[in-house]
Amino acid sequence: MDWIETHRDVVYPWQCDHMGHMNVMYYTGMFDRATWHLFGRVGAASEYVRSTRRGWAAVRSEIDYQRELLPGDMVVIRSRFLELGDRKAVFEHEMVDALSGEVAAVNRLVGVHLDLQERRAVPIPEAVRTAIETLMS
Repeated sequence: MDWIETHRDVVYPWQCDHMGHMNVMYYTGMFDRATWHLFGRVGAASEYVRSTRRGWAAVRSEIDYQRELLPGDMVVIRSRFLELGDRKAVFEHEMVDALSGEVAAVNRLVGVHLDLQERRAVPIPEAVRTAIETLMS
């Protein structure tokens, strides 16, 4: 699947730690915002959650940090689905320096589709499944 742009941001000085580079909590935050845009693309974001009481839980998240990001760096996050199961989706985000094109970090996640009232995994509905499969092909 081709990458889909899901977020743009800039690194602010207040996001940096005592070593001068962006702190890991802000990578996570940016990747999280990208996730909402990715799931919005397949009809499974905020309105879906509110109307169906179904949502997603990350059960695995792994970040590979490849390059420091410094105050003023502009970043683009692009995302794609990798695998689709009955109740889970595997997807990844790639955070790229918007000017140099260098990859700064890659976040690979496993998300499970949940019934938010019963707090258990449930099958991904056909419309969402079809939208994800279309992006993957």
